[in-house]
Amino acid sequence: MSKIEAFILGIIQGLTEFLPISSTGHLYLGRNLFGLQEAGLLLDTMLHFGTLIAVLYFYREEFYKIIRNPFHKLSFLLVIGTIPAVVIGLAFKDYFEEISKTGVTIGWEFLITGAFLWFADSIKKGSKKMEDITWKDALFIGSFQAAAIFPAISRSGLTIVAGLFRKLDRETAAYFSFLLSTPAIAGAVFLQTVEVAQVGREDISLFSLIIGILASCFFGYIAVKWMINYLKRHSLRIFAIYVWILGVVILALQYLGLF
Repeated sequence: MSKIEAFILGIIQGLTEFLPISSTGHLYLGRNLFGLQEAGLLLDTMLHFGTLIAVLYFYREEFYKIIRNPFHKLSFLLVIGTIPAVVIGLAFKDYFEEISKTGVTIGWEFLITGAFLWFADSIKKGSKKMEDITWKDALFIGSFQAAAIFPAISRSGLTIVAGLFRKLDRETAAYFSFLLSTPAIAGAVFLQTVEVAQVGREDISLFSLIIGILASCFFGYIAVKWMINYLKRHSLRIFAIYVWILGVVILALQYLGLF
């Protein structure tokens, strides 16, 4: 993997982790484009580590509150919201790993993501702020996050839509969605790190990994900040159109045996 390829994949991970278009799906496409199908686990782990740094820095005040008071309401909401993803992820770990490697379903998953994003604009506008979020809201949103374990189902897209369903205002839906991503990303990085340690280091230069981490961190921070502001006044349908086009192209290429 060249330094340019690492940089581009870092940009892809950073932007698509927090734009509602699926980071895992785009990383799969990016690796295939560069012929890096076997770069796999170590690369994914390090790029996710970059976006984890970005989101932790963005929410540094919230996590400072949690550190000072572990029994803060926010801690409780994050735990409740993370439970569905943990249960589903552990129960179907081998299955999700297999379809992530083959990419056989990602075309359909992009189409499904688009359907949720398109439907979001028809949801009646809510007014709940962060202080109004209940454990039922967190569990509901977390259940949608669990569905995003499929590689090309957008985690941020589904959790934002779930927040809108629960009558969070648009800005708060995005804000809580990204906040809820932190334990999910941290858990994924931890599990992947353990697996990397077991299978051994892949042949990727340290400098390339550092470039990828820095790119995913920088562009991840930009994406979080931009997306929260964007959703205040704009529709998600532009993202729906994008993933629909992408899904159709992938399905057509698969049908022709070119992908």
